[in-house]
Amino acid sequence: MRNKRLIIALTGAVLCGILAVMLITRYLSSVQAYTKDLNNVVIAKTEIPLGGKITAEQLTLASIPNGSTPEGAFRKLEDVVGRVAITPIGVREPVTTLKLAPEGMGAGLSAVIPEGYRAMTVKVDDVVGVSGFIMPGSFVDVVAVIIPAGSQNGASVDPISKIVLQNIKVLASGAKIDSPENQREPTSVNAVTLQVTPGQAEKLVLATSQGKLQLVMRNYGDQESAQTNGANRTTLLSGESVIPQPAPSSEKNEGTKPAPVKIIRRASAAKSREQKSVAQHPTVPQRNSVELIEGAKRRDVEIP
Repeated sequence: MRNKRLIIALTGAVLCGILAVMLITRYLSSVQAYTKDLNNVVIAKTEIPLGGKITAEQLTLASIPNGSTPEGAFRKLEDVVGRVAITPIGVREPVTTLKLAPEGMGAGLSAVIPEGYRAMTVKVDDVVGVSGFIMPGSFVDVVAVIIPAGSQNGASVDPISKIVLQNIKVLASGAKIDSPENQREPTSVNAVTLQVTPGQAEKLVLATSQGKLQLVMRNYGDQESAQTNGANRTTLLSGESVIPQPAPSSEKNEGTKPAPVKIIRRASAAKSREQKSVAQHPTVPQRNSVELIEGAKRRDVEIP
């Protein structure tokens, strides 16, 4: 009986040992396969600013599985050193060909101008530059105020304001081509550089020489084209209808809705008393009241 128990215990121990060996072997095989699947990819050791020429001190290598390697990634540091970044690159972010200017491109503003576009600088002040909140990466509309050529019979001509360019990207604010970390703080500059096509550059030069310019900031996601007739003294004095203000972006994202307003029409006690004494007080008009419920608040409002 004791021999039988001993045999069972030894058999169990052997089976457990075999199972442990199999699990360890499988684990080591998976680790080895994972290690073989890793390859070095060039990543940023420090932040690389927009338009800056990349140095070796800003780069390092990191092991990434082949299936997770971004398209256009580099394997060697020397393939990236000396290239110019056309977009800001964060710490430990892989460096790819889409984030770099072509080889041989110099650092600075010229590296961030897309093909087919031009960079044009416009003089601004605190008013024209939207109090310093226009920064690299912002989008603006350009409004020109121009006095048309004089009409016949010596009559004076009123100035006209018109949006001449829409959805224009700001490449630089003053001498800076990268956005500041705290974009809530305005930056005082005397010039901004806009990204325009050759045709838009011609319009901008003419508008600058013929009148005054005003930059109007627009939302990043607003890609709609505004069709306007311009404004002169006549349309200015004609007045403007009230335009409802849009809800804050936070309310749009969270889908919050205002508390429902319920209106319950009922006859007030004063009305019933007036109906009984109509002969004594014929001149007192009869009125109805409205019970207005706004969330948890209630109040009575008399209406004709």
